[in-house]
Amino acid sequence: MTSMTFGQKKFIPTAPEKGSFPLDHGGQCRKLMLFYMRCLRENADDNSACRQESKAYLQCRMDHDLMAREDFAKLGYSESEKKDADQSS
Repeated sequence: MTSMTFGQKKFIPTAPEKGSFPLDHGGQCRKLMLFYMRCLRENADDNSACRQESKAYLQCRMDHDLMAREDFAKLGYSESEKKDADQSS
C-alpha cells in the first residue's frame, strides 16, 4: 500500500537558514550552557531575563568554532544591551 494519497504534495525538506552546527561533544561550552539553563529555570523560562547568559554561551560557541562567527546585532542583541552590561560590571 502506498503512503501517498492523491492530491497530496510531496514533502521536500530544505536546509536551515543558518545551516547546521556541530554539537559540543567536548563540553567546551557546557558550563555556560548550564548557567543559561539555570537562569531559565529561576526565571520561569523567561529568556529575556537571561540574555547575558545566552550571549555568553553563543560567544563561547563562536570562539570554539562550534558555530559560524556572526555579529550579535544579527542574532538579536543590540548595542544598548552591551552598554548596559558594561555599566553594571
